[in-house]
Amino acid sequence: WARSARSLALAVRVHSHARAASSAAAATLKSLINKEVAASREAGTYKTERVITTPQRSSIGVSTRTTPVLNFCANNYLGLADSPELIAAAKATMDTHGLGLSSVRFICGTQDIHKELEAKLARFHGMEDSILYAACFDANGGIFEALFNEQDALLSDTLNHASIIDGMRLSKSRKLRYKHLDMADLEEKLKETQDARQRLIVTDGVFSMDGDIAPLDKICTLADKYNALVMIDECHATGFLGKTGRGTDEYCGVRGQIDIINSTLGKALGGASGGYTSSSKEVVELLRQRSRPYLFSNTLAPAIVGASIACVDMLSRDSSRRDALEANVRLFRSSMTKLGFKLGGRDHPIAPVMLGDAKLAGLFAERMLAHGIYVIAFSFPVVPKDTARIRVQLSGAHTLDQVQQLVDAFAAVGRELKVIGK
Repeated sequence: WARSARSLALAVRVHSHARAASSAAAATLKSLINKEVAASREAGTYKTERVITTPQRSSIGVSTRTTPVLNFCANNYLGLADSPELIAAAKATMDTHGLGLSSVRFICGTQDIHKELEAKLARFHGMEDSILYAACFDANGGIFEALFNEQDALLSDTLNHASIIDGMRLSKSRKLRYKHLDMADLEEKLKETQDARQRLIVTDGVFSMDGDIAPLDKICTLADKYNALVMIDECHATGFLGKTGRGTDEYCGVRGQIDIINSTLGKALGGASGGYTSSSKEVVELLRQRSRPYLFSNTLAPAIVGASIACVDMLSRDSSRRDALEANVRLFRSSMTKLGFKLGGRDHPIAPVMLGDAKLAGLFAERMLAHGIYVIAFSFPVVPKDTARIRVQLSGAHTLDQVQQLVDAFAAVGRELKVIGK
């Protein structure tokens, strides 16, 4: 009995010491975090989350206001996030195919609708096949390691999305960054890597913080000259950019010349979630065997798949929403330029209003909310220091009158904060 008591006492002391050490470590972590957060607040880069109380649409309710506000900061480019047709398709698919699969694709997570959607996406992009992911972040995270090794070289635009950067880190390939949209620098990087087994030029089709569009015609010319592959991230282009909304390759006149297209179902195509890669049958086949986010993540939920099938069908037969968006973009960009604001990008519903100072951008966004306009300020580290901006995002669901209200609010706040003259 005495021996058991001593053993118990020793165990209690060891446990107490372990808890004390753990508690001290947790306290250190909290202290470090609090300093980081305080510094972020002081710099004006701290990000708050406004709570929306309605479906995502052009006019929304927020928890801090009793009246609706006009929403100009969503990726809801075609206004389909609250589409009755897509919602009905999602509900109907849950009735026929259930809520979820509780499995990854290769075990027991592939339904007929997943194959149907993959085929429709491939046809939409003019590719041979597609593979679905939980998000485009996963598509970008799972492609480079699966297809390329230390014998290969990846050439990436310096402003590519974080998911591309993170995905490239997982690959053992040589990694080179070329200056943003700089074709001369890209050509130099292609010359430097002529000893590589394969070279992949990877770029956002549209850059989400600046709204500028990759010159795919020039990139494809260089790719042909130096025998390189081309991959584009089309998250901010699929469904609306180009004459029929096929994306940046259509806009630049190089449809059929792109080797790999990664994109999302979570922006213009209904705004739910899900991503995919469209490419050759060989590329997709190898991704199904090796792409870790695909192999180790649950399959895409049936409701999202059913709604996405309906969405692709809708966009394949009707461009009216895309056409309305184009008209809204023209009105906003021309009106803001006349007022004296500096806008980033061109021909795109991402229209960043450049302000420079992070605190000014945050204050500007708050004043806009007082005018019934919901926009968000972006600052470091989301964008480079001293390039803070209000990123406006237009939708095909906005009316021309609503776009004019947006312009009028910018004019009033811009004059109040002395960003533009009277």
